[in-house]
Amino acid sequence: MHSSRKSDQYQMLRTKHKVFNYEGYQSAFTSEGLRIELLFSIDGLTQFRPVALFQYGKYKEKFVQQYNENKELADLLIFNIGLIELISYWKSTCAPVIQVSGHLLSAAQVAWWKKLYFNGLGEFFHINGIEATVDDFVEIVSVGAHAEVKTAKHMDDGFLVPVGGRKDSAVTLELLKNLNLPIIPLIINPRGASLETLTAAGLDHEDLAAISRSIDPELLRLNSLGYLNGHTPFSAMLAFYSLMASLLTGSRNIALSNESSANEATIPGTHINHQYSKSYAFEQDFREYTAKFISPSFNYFSFLRPLNELQIVSIFSKLDHYHAVFHIMLSAFKGTAYANKILGANMLEDAEMTDFFDELCGLSINKPFECVGTIEEVNQAMEMIARESNEGNMPLLVNRFLSLKKEQYP
Repeated sequence: MHSSRKSDQYQMLRTKHKVFNYEGYQSAFTSEGLRIELLFSIDGLTQFRPVALFQYGKYKEKFVQQYNENKELADLLIFNIGLIELISYWKSTCAPVIQVSGHLLSAAQVAWWKKLYFNGLGEFFHINGIEATVDDFVEIVSVGAHAEVKTAKHMDDGFLVPVGGRKDSAVTLELLKNLNLPIIPLIINPRGASLETLTAAGLDHEDLAAISRSIDPELLRLNSLGYLNGHTPFSAMLAFYSLMASLLTGSRNIALSNESSANEATIPGTHINHQYSKSYAFEQDFREYTAKFISPSFNYFSFLRPLNELQIVSIFSKLDHYHAVFHIMLSAFKGTAYANKILGANMLEDAEMTDFFDELCGLSINKPFECVGTIEEVNQAMEMIARESNEGNMPLLVNRFLSLKKEQYP
């Protein structure tokens, strides 16, 4: 659907469906783990009941103890998980009001959530041609009692490390291992590269803290009917889930793998950033929100924040045991032949990659809506590849990069 038509639909849906409700949640231990179910509804349309399961693994006794001895804090964490999960369902109609039941949100909390929703939906608004401001895109109202901040009991100095199957989390795992720090890997919906990363790291899969998270099929049905859809801030969702996993495992440190490159806007000159919830701005906001409104007992931070993409790839290029798991930047350090062997293809000779390549290098107006390095870092990597390539055997896209850069800076 054309963006202008989507913008018209945005206004029509907001007029027709005025209130999105966060009605509450349920939690219970099952034979597999701690199951939480959230309840959302859109006035005059439908209900949603998304489910997540914190799997016991080898931590069953710990989970039960931590949950029972920190019951009020656990409930508050689940309530906040609902506040981040709701955005995936709210965006189908973009109702002008979000009605929250269970806890009364302060003015500061409302402002915090509106900032997260607005910035985290920047790509969604852009793709759908929606013009909105942080002040007018939604009103959040709540009913209930204010939740008291709690100190978590029985927490240790272990490190919970979210693993997504990319090079960044592999580098974090390896660096923490070299420091002989206690590690519990955390994976949402374990599969493929994320599990292979654990194997490459020499970690037992039984050490894993796993979360099974599912989307309510009703949302997919609405999407198939043409209701609004688009990118939501996954890393913010991971942040709130990681707090619950931290409490259940008793590991107070949550070591993310977000680098400095995540701070760059995807659309230059705007707030639109595909990686907003990986940015330092979000990390600071999240730490402050957690300490002020949930608990001061958690230490959420990015272990790789001081590093940029090229520095991370430089470290990763030396970790040969991970390379079979995992991609243009690896060529800068290990050579194109090595990277091509790992990928099973020569991406730099693929003409169909031209448009994406131009976006990566800043030869197009926008960056790609993907988790990638900054334009400066990609350009530096391309120059490194060019220096290592033979002039008569320069890959197609590297030749294109050099030619276009020469036109820009003769």
